[in-house]
Amino acid sequence: MIKSLNYSSDFETALDLGRPPNVKKLFPNSKALLVTGKYIDQAMSLKRNCMTIAANGRNSFVIKGALAAAQRANAAIMIEIARSEGGTGAYCAVNLWNIARQTDAFMNELGITIPVAIHADHFGIKKPEDVEPAKKEIVSLFDAGITSIAIDASHMPDDQNLLANIELCPYIPDWAGLETEVGEIKGKLGLSTSQEALFLIQGLNAHNIFPNWIALNNGTTHGIEASDTGIIVELTAQIHEALSKYKISGAQHGTSGNNSERLRKIASTTRTTKANVATALQMISWGLKVNDYGNAILDDGNFIKQKGRGASEDLWSQMLAYTKANDLKGGNFKKLNLPFENKLLAQPKEIRDRMAENVEEFVYGLLTNVFNTTDTAQIVIDEILKNRSHDPGFKAEKIESKNEWTKEKIMEKALNITSDKGPVGDFDD
Repeated sequence: MIKSLNYSSDFETALDLGRPPNVKKLFPNSKALLVTGKYIDQAMSLKRNCMTIAANGRNSFVIKGALAAAQRANAAIMIEIARSEGGTGAYCAVNLWNIARQTDAFMNELGITIPVAIHADHFGIKKPEDVEPAKKEIVSLFDAGITSIAIDASHMPDDQNLLANIELCPYIPDWAGLETEVGEIKGKLGLSTSQEALFLIQGLNAHNIFPNWIALNNGTTHGIEASDTGIIVELTAQIHEALSKYKISGAQHGTSGNNSERLRKIASTTRTTKANVATALQMISWGLKVNDYGNAILDDGNFIKQKGRGASEDLWSQMLAYTKANDLKGGNFKKLNLPFENKLLAQPKEIRDRMAENVEEFVYGLLTNVFNTTDTAQIVIDEILKNRSHDPGFKAEKIESKNEWTKEKIMEKALNITSDKGPVGDFDD
């Protein structure tokens, strides 16, 4: 683990100017540079041909390891948890209301000086009735230190997706990073189209809403990939180009299971600046055997626990017994996170340390050899010093007419969209 307590004058100034109001209020004496997701996106765009990790902190070891890796790489990163992972029906002990506190604590403990955004991923809206209660919940997330959010209403028809985004955005601070989504992430089924993406972004633009990122169904899946298939780079580049005048970046979901060469191509040939990594980090922290791009290696359908890596052999045996008793298979091993977090934390220090260090090793490789994220931390600090603000402002400007995007016209325009949403099902991760 890296520990550096020599804070430069530039860092101290960035700390004073760059932390959003909610972060300053929650952590008044902190030395952790928690920033809006806007600055993370901006840094990747300025460096060009790079993207950063949005590490899904399903357990505390993932958070600690990802932060240590980013410090070594001098890379700006994001720590996130999805609503399905850490919302009110969570299957992880890390949740939307404690992830900022855990991250802040680890950053102070380890002397982490790189900028980090705290992202509420896949804040799912599956039906119009979900919108009203979401308003209060979104406010509570920012009260708890979130600095960036993904409103994911992609489960609904295109017009309802857009209308939900428009209704919820007033509850998100103007300074916060914002992600939107078109097309559920479900592999090759129901692929996103330029027409759908343009409809969503044009409608948001007309209402003075300028997201940093758009997530697509571009061929990948959440969870464990059965083979080295996934992201369709050409489709991604095509949709990003269609959206170019709206100055929106891409968010790549379902990164685990895609080989390094494909991920390098995503970083170098598309406008993607944010890459979510979840399942791979979870598996690595437990000590399971994965290939070079984080896909679990199976032995006759079973995960391979590596001796001397990750959790203790005895605790892994307990975890396996739990999966059998509860009929958990494959991707549903994710449901081990909540019942076993405290048991993992109760292990001896050398085991806890190696769990985080296994994650650190993998994330460092992604940041330096695949995502091209090295030295983006300094870009964020430079931009904070230049702007002298926690908010760099919006990348885009309003170019669409609100009169052309009333509720009635949105519903009318949606009738002209030709798309295949794919099969109905539960595609959350």
